[in-house]
Amino acid sequence: MTRESGTTWAQSFGPYLTMGIQLALAVVVFFFVGRWLDGKLGTAPWLMLAGLLVGIVGGMIKFLRAAVALGKEANRDAEEDRADEHDRH
Repeated sequence: MTRESGTTWAQSFGPYLTMGIQLALAVVVFFFVGRWLDGKLGTAPWLMLAGLLVGIVGGMIKFLRAAVALGKEANRDAEEDRADEHDRH
C-alpha cells in the first residue's frame, strides 16, 4: 500500500493524525499545571482556568499553523503531480 512516491499511508496521514493529539495534550497539561499551582498557592480555580485557557489558545495556534503548513505541502505536491502528468502528454 504505497503511493507512487514510495510513501506509505502512515507516512502520508501521520502528521494529520498527530495534530489532534497535540491539541488535546496542550489543553490537558496546562489544565493540570494550573490545578497543581492552585493547590500550592490556594488560588482555586483561577490558575486552573488560566491554564485551561492558555492550553486551548496555545494548542489551537499550534494546530492551525500545522494545518496551514500541511495544506501548503499538499498543494505543492498536487501541483507537482499535475506538472508531471502534463509533461507525460
